[in-house]
Amino acid sequence: MKSLKELYRIGKGPSSSHTMGPQKAAQLYLSKHPDARNFRVTLYGSLAATGKGHMTDTAIQDVLQATAPVEIVWCPDTFLNFHPNGMKFETEKGETWTVYSIGGGALSEGDQPTGLLPESPDIYPLTHLADIQHWCDSHGRTYWEYVQSSEAPAVWDHLQIVWEAMQAAVERGIDREGVLPGPLNLQRKASTYYIKAKGYKQSLQTRALVYAYALAVSEENASGGTIVTAPTCGACGVIPAVLYHLSRGHNFSDRKILHALATAGLIGNIVKENASISGADVGCQGEVGVACAMASAAACQLFGGSPSQIEYAAEMGLEHHLGMTCDPVCGLVQIPCIERNAFAATRALDSNLYASFSDGKHRVNFDRVVEVMNQTGHDLPSLYKETSEGGLAKSMGVTL
Repeated sequence: MKSLKELYRIGKGPSSSHTMGPQKAAQLYLSKHPDARNFRVTLYGSLAATGKGHMTDTAIQDVLQATAPVEIVWCPDTFLNFHPNGMKFETEKGETWTVYSIGGGALSEGDQPTGLLPESPDIYPLTHLADIQHWCDSHGRTYWEYVQSSEAPAVWDHLQIVWEAMQAAVERGIDREGVLPGPLNLQRKASTYYIKAKGYKQSLQTRALVYAYALAVSEENASGGTIVTAPTCGACGVIPAVLYHLSRGHNFSDRKILHALATAGLIGNIVKENASISGADVGCQGEVGVACAMASAAACQLFGGSPSQIEYAAEMGLEHHLGMTCDPVCGLVQIPCIERNAFAATRALDSNLYASFSDGKHRVNFDRVVEVMNQTGHDLPSLYKETSEGGLAKSMGVTL
């Protein structure tokens, strides 16, 4: 598995796979062809189907157009074998490069590496949670300490920057009002939820504030604001909402929050390594479902959960999102994405509570759920995987 620096990326929304990934690919291609007189970029599958709503073309053009004219070709009905988010870059000389945006802003050349992508070493010797849990039990340690044993010391500086970016996104989102970009004319809700939450008694206020924090970050993402992929842009509101709420409501120190972020990152990394965090590949279970699992584990650790209880919390966070489709209306990361972040954040807190009441013993372990999630995602028809051709996206009858 790769460093957590490659899971938690700070960038602009609305989509890590449809915006951040293609923009990075364009930058790499331009670095090899700075003298090109024109560019042709062909987008395939999910990238083409929802690329306009996700501003994929804008992300690519912003990089290449300063050098030469850019032609974008949309092929939504053509799915390349390696991943649904395929794209091909060409110059007038016929110099082609096929690359895939595989989720969370990460890129892959599939089965035909050219060396254009920078090498990224695997630094974690164990890649399944059961093995890591055994390591924890054998050494009397917990998950963040396994992260510390595998990563370079600089990872803590990175996680501090990530935490600061998450807090800033919450606070910006709470302060902003108005309509989100796009034809849905969707009103921002975070500010209203935050104000209303202050008027409730403590028992209801807690839940309402978590809603507000998740809405705040997700709305920032939908408007192209700066967020952290956790593990993706589409699911970026879940972990910040949970950690922001716990840091303020329970006075957890930054050090403890960073440890929780490390544990959450380990959970996300395991899914990324053994399955997928791409909505175009496995549906929203791989985005919001994984974010919920990550936040569940983080919360359980903060409240003193044992390795087995933390594993149980993560397992529930993912298990109860199995089969969730990715069907964004108009290809925008707004409906149903924003509300899903809010509900997943509260579900993460419930998963922590349920696991904390238990002794950590249960029948279905996290690794098994990851396998099932991957298989379920591949069994889903493409119209339910970020193509906006089925589900809510089709029933709403709204197009760009």
